[in-house]
Amino acid sequence: MTDLYLIYKNMTRKPLRLFLTCFAIFIAFLLYGAVTALKGALDSGVEMSADDRLVVVNRINFTNPLPISYVQKIRSVEGVEKVTFQNWFGGYYQDPKQQVVTFAAEPESYLDVYPELLVEPEQRQNWLRDRQGLLVGKAIAEQFGWKVGDKIPLNSNIFSHKDGGQTWDFNISGIYTGEDEQMDTRSAVFHYQYFRETNSWNTDSVGWIGLTTKDPALNEQVAKRIDEMFANSSAETDTSTEKAFNKAFIEQIGNIGLIIFGVVFMAFFTILVLVGNTMALAVRERTGEIAVLKTLGFNASRIFRMVLAESMLVTLLGGLAGLGTAYLLIEGAKAAMARFLPGLVMTPEIAVQAVGYMLALGLITGLLPAFKAMRLNLATAFARG
Repeated sequence: MTDLYLIYKNMTRKPLRLFLTCFAIFIAFLLYGAVTALKGALDSGVEMSADDRLVVVNRINFTNPLPISYVQKIRSVEGVEKVTFQNWFGGYYQDPKQQVVTFAAEPESYLDVYPELLVEPEQRQNWLRDRQGLLVGKAIAEQFGWKVGDKIPLNSNIFSHKDGGQTWDFNISGIYTGEDEQMDTRSAVFHYQYFRETNSWNTDSVGWIGLTTKDPALNEQVAKRIDEMFANSSAETDTSTEKAFNKAFIEQIGNIGLIIFGVVFMAFFTILVLVGNTMALAVRERTGEIAVLKTLGFNASRIFRMVLAESMLVTLLGGLAGLGTAYLLIEGAKAAMARFLPGLVMTPEIAVQAVGYMLALGLITGLLPAFKAMRLNLATAFARG
């Protein structure tokens, strides 16, 4: 009779209790896997931000424009390596409900500052040469069935065309992908010069300026110099790292991290109490049997390992089932949610972390019962029996 067989028999002696315990753990790790993947999708823009990239916006609000003349002045700041700029277009395709996140940008510098946008060389050259060229993300191209070479109209709900109306005609020159699976590819970029020549107003301003520094250690120094350069001007600036800018933007809808922590903590705390109580009860019920095992020659450390292994196995049984179900749910929802959460994916890091929590949960809930079983006095045990 092996220890594993004894552990199995002890686990399954009360099937209903085993099922309810595993089900509680299952729910905890189902929640953990789902909400952690959701948080990862929401934070993907922050986590993938380059350490050496800064964003310059209007100090009043990032929706207020900056003079285009600022771009050249920022290029001259010591410590700045590359500079680009963008302007929000506010695009939609055919119907206002079909929003397309669209920017007008300086093409060459845009791809230099954002090298994580992967474009095939031929498509890249086509976009750089075509004044009416549109570079679109893979996700948005798949959503509307666009292909390279298509001619499409995009409407702006902010700007108006010089020829009347709010429609701009574009040629799809290229489709970009991301170097990371979680990267958002739901946007489109076109030539700022085309926008400037055809827009009926506000042609000498940009929405924000993006730049890279020669060394991330220079970020604070460069940001300070830029803001000092435009202090007391009609359009003062606020320069921050891209990571800080994205984080502040996301936190406008609430502190997602705190909400996630609250949900996971409460679920785990409840499960910890439940499993700990169940294991303590199970060991107490088997007091007489443990005494018999010791009489038959099972030493204290062997009893300790058996009780602890039982706790770990129960936790892994429920936890892996919950994590696996969370993975299937995420994979099933990924396509439907791609338009809103393109980075929704259960990464290997989430899975490894979850397994670590399972082991920790099994260890914490099993230690006390295992110690009690190990130190069980035979005379006391037989007296109880």
